[in-house]
Amino acid sequence: MSRKDATRILQKETVTVNGVQQKKSAFKVPSGAEVIWNETRLELSGPTYLMMNKPLDCVCANDDGLHRTVFSYLDVPNPSKLHTVGRLDLDTSGLLLITDDGKWSHRITSPKYQCTKVYRAWLADPITEDDAEAFATGLQLRGEETLTAPAVLDIVNEYEALVHVHEGRYHQVRRMFAAIGNKVEQLHREQVGQLKLDENLAPGEYRSLDKAEIALF
Repeated sequence: MSRKDATRILQKETVTVNGVQQKKSAFKVPSGAEVIWNETRLELSGPTYLMMNKPLDCVCANDDGLHRTVFSYLDVPNPSKLHTVGRLDLDTSGLLLITDDGKWSHRITSPKYQCTKVYRAWLADPITEDDAEAFATGLQLRGEETLTAPAVLDIVNEYEALVHVHEGRYHQVRRMFAAIGNKVEQLHREQVGQLKLDENLAPGEYRSLDKAEIALF
């Protein structure tokens, strides 16, 4: 149950918080407190922080009439209260963060914090060092008035590269390659900030973040 729910039941019957009986409904239950209600110990739940390996062919939405949503993979209480931290396209896989903590997700998605995301891209045509220079300089995307911010393009091999970007423009990585005359065949997000995708998670699987991972943002 939530701490808000625990606070509400203070209006009823016998409630103790850390051994002290409470009768005021306005009492704020502190995080980690032991709450006993009519001799029953209540477990208080805090915010939810999840890492998912998003599979292909599902969308980052709570409801969609055409495609399966990422939330359909979750077996957690009140999934409707959760939101994705940013979005991955239908045909993009990889690291997706899900939470109900709006302030936490804002620190990841707001342009103010310039949180870098790392994508592994497989291309239709060979990649060159000139492409890396173009990414570092900034690219003019179709329909955009300003150049993209400088990005890092690490060439893995002739048809594969790691792209480091901190902006969040619509379909940005795919459009950046389109701007240099190439096409992304496959796109997979591997990292957000300092947090890397857990390699033990198969597509569609997820796990809770630990305290150290949450504190990265």
